Amino acid sequence: MSNKLFIPSIQKPALEKIQPSFGSSISFKRFTDEQPNGIAAWHYHPEIELVYIQSGSGKKHIGNHVSYYNEGTLLLIGSNVPHYGFTDRMTSMNTEVVLQFRPDFLGSAIDEVTEFGRINELLKQSLHGLAYHGKTKEKIGNLLDDMVIMSHFQRLLHTIKVLNIMAKSDEYEILNASKVTIETNQQDKDRIKVIYDFVRENFQQNISLEEMSELTNMTVPSFCRYFKKQSGKTFTQFVNEFKVIHACKLLSETGRSISDICFECGFNNFSHFNKQFKNVTGKNPSEYRAEFRRVIS
Repeated sequence: MSNKLFIPSIQKPALEKIQPSFGSSISFKRFTDEQPNGIAAWHYHPEIELVYIQSGSGKKHIGNHVSYYNEGTLLLIGSNVPHYGFTDRMTSMNTEVVLQFRPDFLGSAIDEVTEFGRINELLKQSLHGLAYHGKTKEKIGNLLDDMVIMSHFQRLLHTIKVLNIMAKSDEYEILNASKVTIETNQQDKDRIKVIYDFVRENFQQNISLEEMSELTNMTVPSFCRYFKKQSGKTFTQFVNEFKVIHACKLLSETGRSISDICFECGFNNFSHFNKQFKNVTGKNPSEYRAEFRRVIS
C-alpha cells in the first residue's frame, strides 16, 4: 500500500434550498428504508432543523462535533450550522423525520409573546446543536410521527408543542459547543472543512502535524494554535476521537475481533487503542460491545 496521502479538494458546505409545501411555513419530510434521505453531503441552510431517527446507528457531524449514535437519535440544529446527513445504507433506521423551519417562523410573536420565551431561548441555543435522549426523545418521536397525516395548521401547532417540550427538558447534550456557523468566518469554515475531510479520508494512516501545516499553509505551531482555538481540542485528540468513533461503528455493526478493529482504525498497538477508547467512551472496547449487544437484544 502506498504511503502517499490523498488530499481532498477544497469545497464549501453546500447551501440546501428548502421549499415548504404551498401554504405552510414548515417543511415536513418522512423517510424510510425504502425511501431514504438522499442528503449525505456537508451542507447548511438558514432553516432550523429537527431530526428524529427512530432506530439504528450512525454518525453525528454537526459543526466541529463528530460522534456516533446507537438506537436512533433526536437532534435540533440551528440556522446555518453546517452538518452531514445522519443516515446511510447501514443505519436500518425504520423512519427518519425531518422538520425544518425559519428562525422567524412565528414572526414577531417569538419576541413579543411571553409564553414563547422558553422556545425563543431554545432556538438561540440550537446553534450549539442539541442531542436529546431518554423520555424526551421517545415523547418527541411519537409526536413527530403523528404529524404525518396533519394539515399545515395542525403541524404548526404541533411544532410549537414539540419545541415547548424540548425547551423544558434537561435530557440533552450540547454538540457544537463553539457554535460553528457559516456566517462567522467563511475562510475558517473552508479551512476546517479541508482539515475534517482530510482526516476522514486518511485517519487509518499516520497523519503528521507537518502534513497538516502544509495542507493549511501554516507553520506547525500556528496550525496547532489555530485548530485548538477552532475546535477546543488538540489535533491529536481530534484524530484519536475520530478513530474511536469509527471503532464504535465496527464494534456495533460487525463481528470482527477487537484486535482487527484496532488496526483497521489506524492504531498501531492494542494498549494505546484501549487507552484512547476508554478516554473517549468511558469503557474499554469489550465492555462497549457487550453493552451494545445487551441494548439491542
